[in-house]
Amino acid sequence: MDNINIHFAGYQGKFSVHSKAITMFKENLSSILGNKLNFCQTDSIINLGRPATDLIEMVSSGEITLCYLASSYLADRVPEFELLDLPFTIHNREQAYALMDGPLGKFLSDKTADVCDFRILSWWDNGFRHFSNNIRPIKKPEDCLDLKIRTLRSNIYTETLSVLGFNPIYSDVSQIKSLVSSGAIDAQENALSNILNFGFHEHHRWITLSNHFFGPAVVLCHKNTYDGWSLDLKKIILSELEKATDYQRTLAALEESEVIEKFDLSKNEIYTLDVNDIEAFSNKVQPIIEKTVSRFRNELFEFLTH
Repeated sequence: MDNINIHFAGYQGKFSVHSKAITMFKENLSSILGNKLNFCQTDSIINLGRPATDLIEMVSSGEITLCYLASSYLADRVPEFELLDLPFTIHNREQAYALMDGPLGKFLSDKTADVCDFRILSWWDNGFRHFSNNIRPIKKPEDCLDLKIRTLRSNIYTETLSVLGFNPIYSDVSQIKSLVSSGAIDAQENALSNILNFGFHEHHRWITLSNHFFGPAVVLCHKNTYDGWSLDLKKIILSELEKATDYQRTLAALEESEVIEKFDLSKNEIYTLDVNDIEAFSNKVQPIIEKTVSRFRNELFEFLTH
C-alpha cells in the first residue's frame, strides 16, 4: 500500500466534540496503517484567518482531504438539504439520526456526489439550536420582533427568522464573536456548546431553549481522492469513520446536557419553551414548511416521517 496523505480540517477549535472525533479517527487509522499514514489535523481554519465557509472550496479543490461543515451550507448546491432545516420539525436526536442515516440522508449523499467535487462520508451532530440575546427574554414569537439576529447562509434560516419577527443578518461563524461583543447584533442562534464556548453568554443575558432547528453536520471528502483510494483503504477509512461518528454523537448529546450546568444563573436567565410556546412558534413558521415541502417530490417529504 502506498503512503496515504489525509488532511482533516474544521472550524470549531481543539476542544469541540468534532475535533475530539477527528483525533480519535486519526489515532485509530494510525494504529492500522502505521507509518504509511501522514495525517494532518487542523482544528480551526478560523485561527488561520479563513472563514469557515472556505472549507467547501478547500475540500472541492483537494487542498484538504476531509472536513466537517453544517449541512445547511450545501443547500445552494443541493436544494433538498432544506428538508433537514425545516423549523420545529425535528424533536429529538433519535428522529434526527433516523433521517441522516436513512433514505433522506442517502438521497442527499448520492445527489451531492453527482453534482459536487466532494462526497459525504458521514453525518455528525451539530446540536439543537437555541436563541440568546441582550434585549429581553424570548418566550413567544412577539418577543422576537425587530431583534437583529445573526444567521448562517441559508434561505430557510433567513425566512424562518424573518417570519418570527427577527431582522436576520448573515455572517460567517468567524465573525459572530465580534458582532455579539460589540452589540452590532442583538441576538444569535446556535447550539448550547457554541453559546458557551464562544462566550456569547457573557454578553447575552437571556437564553431560550427553543430547539427551533437541529443542526446536522456533514463529513465531506474530496471526490477524486476518495475515488482514487483502493477498495481495502476505503473499507478501513469508512469503518474507522463510523466509529468516530458514534463517538462524536455520544459526545454531542452528553455535552448539551452538561453545558446548562456551566452557566452562571446570576448572570444568565434560561427559559425553556413549553408545549404552548412551541405551538405558537410552529404556527408562525407553518407557511415556510408548506412552501418548502411543495418544492420537492412527495416521496422526499415522506422521508421526514420515518
